[in-house]
Amino acid sequence: QVQLVESGGGLVQPGGSLRLSCAASGSRFSIAYMGWYRQAPGKQRELVADITSTATIYVDSVKGRFTISRDRAKNTVYLQMNSLKVEDTAVYYCYARVSGIGYWGQGTQVTVSS
Repeated sequence: QVQLVESGGGLVQPGGSLRLSCAASGSRFSIAYMGWYRQAPGKQRELVADITSTATIYVDSVKGRFTISRDRAKNTVYLQMNSLKVEDTAVYYCYARVSGIGYWGQGTQVTVSS
């Protein structure tokens, strides 16, 4: 069983920055895919960014502002969020896929407000 623990959410003013972290544990196998999703109130969960060994993908709304990175030795994925906007407010979830099985973290709240 893979456990994902997120941290780094909080309240920030528009234009500010936050860095989310997601540490994975319990996997006997290499984690091929990790990503960040978010869900705003009344909206569907959407992919924000993901990372594999060969590529990163971002949703258009965060391109140029967010950066996903990964420390394979620590089984940790990060999301650096800069120039935050009110519309970035959501619960952010970490996701990992191991041997074809998907796992979710518990989510961390990000609130962008003045």
